[in-house]
Amino acid sequence: MLYQLPNGKVISISIEEYLELTDLDEQYLMSIDFGEHVTDPFYASAVEKKGTKVYDFDHVTGDEELDNIADDSVPFDDIIDLSENLDV
Repeated sequence: MLYQLPNGKVISISIEEYLELTDLDEQYLMSIDFGEHVTDPFYASAVEKKGTKVYDFDHVTGDEELDNIADDSVPFDDIIDLSENLDV
């Protein structure tokens, strides 16, 4: 996890290290100028900046394969049309 020291620098520590972190430890890290200033809000995030996802639809060659899909795999097939049960 990322933790920001009181001087504004950011360090990467585990949750266990964070729970054991004391004020003296913070003072020591600041005294040795440990960490770095982070200006990017996505620094060390799970969001990928480079590359894009490519979906491969080549495995579906024609409508024949789509017609062979079982009815159980169709989403929302359990929704019942309530207009059939109304006496109008």
